[in-house]
Amino acid sequence: GCPLWLLLEKEKNPQYWRNQAQQTLKTALKLQQLNTNVAKNIILFLGDGMGVSTVTAARILKGQLQNMKGEESLLEMDKFPYVALSKTYNTNAQVPDSAGTATAYLCGVKANEGTVGVSAAVTRAQCNTTAGNEVTSILKWAKEAGKSVGIVTTTRVNHATPSAAYAHSANRDWYSDNEMSPEAIQQGCKDIAQQLFDNIPDIEVIMGGGRKYMFPKNTSDVEYQNDDKYRGTRLDGKNLIDVWRDKKSKDKNSQYVWNRSDLLSLNLMEVDFLLGLFEPIDMMYELDRNVQTDPSLTEMVQVAIKILQRNPRGFFLLVEGGRIDHGHHEGKAKQALYEAVEMDRAIGKAGDMTSPEDTLTVVTADHSHVFTFGGYTPRGNPIFGLAPMHSDVDKMPFTSILYGNGPGYKIVAGERENVSAVDYAHANYQAQSAVPLRQETHGGEDVAIFAKGPMAHLLHGVHEQNYIPHVMAYAACIGQNTDHCSSGAQHSTAGPLVLFSSHGC
Repeated sequence: GCPLWLLLEKEKNPQYWRNQAQQTLKTALKLQQLNTNVAKNIILFLGDGMGVSTVTAARILKGQLQNMKGEESLLEMDKFPYVALSKTYNTNAQVPDSAGTATAYLCGVKANEGTVGVSAAVTRAQCNTTAGNEVTSILKWAKEAGKSVGIVTTTRVNHATPSAAYAHSANRDWYSDNEMSPEAIQQGCKDIAQQLFDNIPDIEVIMGGGRKYMFPKNTSDVEYQNDDKYRGTRLDGKNLIDVWRDKKSKDKNSQYVWNRSDLLSLNLMEVDFLLGLFEPIDMMYELDRNVQTDPSLTEMVQVAIKILQRNPRGFFLLVEGGRIDHGHHEGKAKQALYEAVEMDRAIGKAGDMTSPEDTLTVVTADHSHVFTFGGYTPRGNPIFGLAPMHSDVDKMPFTSILYGNGPGYKIVAGERENVSAVDYAHANYQAQSAVPLRQETHGGEDVAIFAKGPMAHLLHGVHEQNYIPHVMAYAACIGQNTDHCSSGAQHSTAGPLVLFSSHGC
């Protein structure tokens, strides 16, 4: 690109901005030529907790990591032609959680907070409300249509986001039977790890963390053998890795890996099923990642697409940048934003490996956070830096990044902590918050949906979050909207997209 000094010089000339706007206008006018191809492949990138303020700050960080001012840089998702907004509330929550939202954007049905893969008729943690209220996901619809399917996450593979793709649970916290009440087990509910291997047994690719939930209680972890908190948790004595292997037919090549070197040494042309569990719980933050033992999200996405692409009928892939959310909850903005930049890198890799002619790619978030940056910072201000002003009251400086609530609330000698006396650029620095909380909370505002590829223009305004999988299914001619599909490679325009209207109750 352009050297920074030259860019700043160009920006002084009004013609620079006029030319840029005219170029954008030409691109926008081309969008009238709609891509109505049938989507052979669908990739859904879910940035957990990646609200609009996080997207903007991640863009600036990405640019600053490339020695730019930052504001003018582009994320991969910024290049997508269609952008919409998603209303994220749960049926019983104004500010949602990751389970009810996952049910919306994967199963097409809004649900209660804390529940996955079930309708709003299910009450959190009440097992006996589950039966008959299960809802299926787009991963299942794709599988039933003969496509290959995959799940890649930086959290546990049985965490809220991925679990809505395959599980039906009254409680997102039922990671293994160890976390369930005796009553729930007695009533016949299954833990989420068990459901991963029972409900849709032939998921081609599963990668993330969560090893400890797969092994009998007190089993030592393969990587952290002397650490008690990483020991197996299962009370039923099952080794679910063995269960997974046993379910695979002997004429298929099934591979279980737990470290990066084993993953990257696989001959992917011969792997039919891949289970990769790289940490006992969630994967490490990208800033803390052991590059010898743990793959990056980009590396996992690359492996997943190579395996899934071998199916001539195409694939559905769910990719979660799940620890953006965790960084924010801990008030650690640097961790959160580096996670977002890594997910954007993975989006770029997926774009290099696929074509918008036959692949619908959607990037969105489940919810936002009470994360903000401001304070009249000048152009190119370090994203983790100080605002150029002091408080009117205590006369002390403040960082541009702040949280509405969270663990960063700190009073020293009766006053707000003087941030100039601490290392506010540290990876684990907890940005100041207005209200003291052990964990920072989600935010309730709409989040962005970025889309490119076949029928991406159907994501175009302000939508309920549960609309998203209906669009993806319509584009791929799977699920309930298939009347418009013809045998050709394009959608027939005759059949309307019919979705249940809730108006006029």
